[in-house]
Amino acid sequence: MTTTASGTTASHGKKDALTCDALTVLQPGFTGTTAPDWLLRRLGEGLASVGLFGRNIASSEQLAALTAQLRAEREDVLVAIDEEGGDVTRLEVRTGSSFPGNHALGAVDDVELTRAVAHELGRRLAECGVNLNWAPSADVNSNPDNPVIGVRSFGASTELAARHTAAYVTGLQSAGVAACTKHFPGHGDTAVDSHHAVPRIDVDTDVLQARELAPFRAAIAAGTKAVMSAHILVPALDPDRPGTLSHRVLTELLRGEMGYDGLIVTDGMEMRAIADTYGIERGSVLAIAAGADAICVGGGLADEGIVRSLRDALVAAVRSGELPEERLADAAERVRALARWTTTAATAARSAADPEVGLRAARRALRVTVTESFTPLTEPPYVAALTPVANIAVGDETPWGVAAELFRLLPGTETGSFTGDDAGRAVLEAAGARRVVAVVRDEHRHPWMAAALDVLLKDRPDTIVVEMGVPQATPRGALHLATHGAARVCGRAAAEVIAGA
Repeated sequence: MTTTASGTTASHGKKDALTCDALTVLQPGFTGTTAPDWLLRRLGEGLASVGLFGRNIASSEQLAALTAQLRAEREDVLVAIDEEGGDVTRLEVRTGSSFPGNHALGAVDDVELTRAVAHELGRRLAECGVNLNWAPSADVNSNPDNPVIGVRSFGASTELAARHTAAYVTGLQSAGVAACTKHFPGHGDTAVDSHHAVPRIDVDTDVLQARELAPFRAAIAAGTKAVMSAHILVPALDPDRPGTLSHRVLTELLRGEMGYDGLIVTDGMEMRAIADTYGIERGSVLAIAAGADAICVGGGLADEGIVRSLRDALVAAVRSGELPEERLADAAERVRALARWTTTAATAARSAADPEVGLRAARRALRVTVTESFTPLTEPPYVAALTPVANIAVGDETPWGVAAELFRLLPGTETGSFTGDDAGRAVLEAAGARRVVAVVRDEHRHPWMAAALDVLLKDRPDTIVVEMGVPQATPRGALHLATHGAARVCGRAAAEVIAGA
């Protein structure tokens, strides 16, 4: 079966255009490291996008083979991935990322470095056949208690977030990979994770314009090919519906007032902010009607049944008159237009690899505070990871910390993971006479973590503290290292200082 330039199959006539369009706007996931038969069949019927997650990736070679398998069925398929670098990595889900995340890049505040990091990340994605990245996060982390953005943001400064968002978009797309700037209209000032419920931002339109929207304007000016909507309620814009389902947010604001003409992708529709309030099928219809062009689904739902049910829901909505057929057709054409861009961009973008750019950035992002006289360690320490519950965007399958890198420099290093009210005493018992390196993640958000450090530092004032989240708490310990993220390269940069490498 062949695919025409418009994205419909040659064996499908005009009567099937509606069904084809309904498939075209979906971005589903799947399980396994090879494409299942149902997915290949749907690509032949009009499906134009596929979303990849950590469960789909075993190695770069395997990923390249997988994307080649998809393109054998549809040459212009959009292969999307949630690869932010830093804490949120799918390409290196089992090892930790070779790239620091946004917060580290913001801490350095060198837009050329951000552009170079994004370009190298994009080059590696393109080399594996991935052509759409659900990144960067343009959210301004104005609420330090935010449970889901944090180090995924460039920082709490609007101006900083705007210039680095633009640099990231430019760097990624110069490698032939479309950027998808998220989470519109801005997820930074929330205290709820939209994976679990509907967050709410109660600020007036002047604040939104000056703070939340500025990085998205910068991304649009930089030519971002896609924007991802957020499942957040912003009453100043729409008191009734979250951004993903709001005509006011997506069509009137993003398209009309901000002049954006690229692809609008929803955040995962299986997230509870949508699934528990509207339902996935109903939510998808409302999202397309509101102005979204592509329905992201598959982070937690990954089978043929969900694709079929969403396709059928969209077709039924058109036939009932709830969803205008021309709106669905317009959305499908925007998906195909981006697919066409990726085929030309991939051949135009060829550049030399820069494998050390991520490590260079991580080293520059490191903030070192010596509160007592510190001498680099020469004996293997005990690394105590004070481990909070990982948010769903990050996941708990990606290793983090400094233990592996310290073991490489100081063989014999031991480690353990601790949580809860007795964590401090448990660390002291496990460490024995060894020097303690306490690794924390967002100490300021976790009272039990701060209490554990209190216990450790009272008994062992020579404890070294490594903060791998947002460094909001006051530095303490004989040596305090703020890495601004928990990527593997951030751990390496910290280990080098601890061991004097």
